[in-house]
Amino acid sequence: MNNNIVLRSLRFTFDFNDDTMIKIFSLGNEKVTRAQVSDWLKKDTDEEFKTIIDSYLSAFLNGLIVLKRGKQEGKEIKNEKKLNNNQVLRKLKIALSLKDEDMLEILDLVDMKVSKHELSAFFRKPDQNQFRMCKDQILRKFLFGIQKKYRKDIE
Repeated sequence: MNNNIVLRSLRFTFDFNDDTMIKIFSLGNEKVTRAQVSDWLKKDTDEEFKTIIDSYLSAFLNGLIVLKRGKQEGKEIKNEKKLNNNQVLRKLKIALSLKDEDMLEILDLVDMKVSKHELSAFFRKPDQNQFRMCKDQILRKFLFGIQKKYRKDIE
């Protein structure tokens, strides 16, 4: 899925301002400028739009985990150079302290029916035969579901 959509969606869901966005990146061990954040948040059709690369989105998601749950003692934050939908979903699950039931409830908010077994397949190691790639549609619906759950102005 498009990294910029993930970033825009999370900013909207939690109503983060520019300073908070910059702080979240720094919590993920990445220094960014207000101009960078602004360019990443622009619509794809804007001339100044810039694509956010995986390592920066990883830093943001890791920073979100630290913001929401606190920094783990003795653990160094490692930002992935490559991200896939499964990793984004896992990081959101951790950041929001969600259990499988919570995730299924969020997906249900947007009329996305996923079984507990299907959901657990997204979190398996890629070399296991039960592993399944998280498709864009599922991640998109999950992001919309967390908007419905965490924003009071969305029905």
